[in-house]
Amino acid sequence: MPATAQSRRARFVRRVVVAGTGVAILALPVVGATTASAATTSTTASTTLAGYPNTLDGWIRESLAIMAQKGIPGTYNGIYRNVIRESSGNQYAINNWDSNAVAGTPSKGLLQVIDPTFNAYHVAGTSFDPYDPVANITAACNYAAAVYGSIDNVYGAY
Repeated sequence: MPATAQSRRARFVRRVVVAGTGVAILALPVVGATTASAATTSTTASTTLAGYPNTLDGWIRESLAIMAQKGIPGTYNGIYRNVIRESSGNQYAINNWDSNAVAGTPSKGLLQVIDPTFNAYHVAGTSFDPYDPVANITAACNYAAAVYGSIDNVYGAY
């Protein structure tokens, strides 16, 4: 569902909930509030430049959109499974102890990609920063497609 449709749906649900409890709310005094704006809260969520939520879910969805444009295979579930195994969803994860790190090229980011692999499989239109979540996912999926056919076929360190 597009982000705008999700936002409209969320506003609708909030209106229905508020309308259903409006009588009870109107009957209660507002303690400590000096103006109507005192009870107002912000619901603006952080988004990526492309308009996706700035969360693991948004990063995966944005990567999938780029991958679809570039013909790189992969699914949400395949990416999510590998991200959780490799970094637990930490975009700044770095492995400073394995053989790659000992050789001076630690694995970085959501899908633990080393710099030479990231550079070789970088996808045009994404950041050149291996810690950028969308760039990391997309490059890793491009690599996995070349070596394994798809990120969906990766079930361990790759």
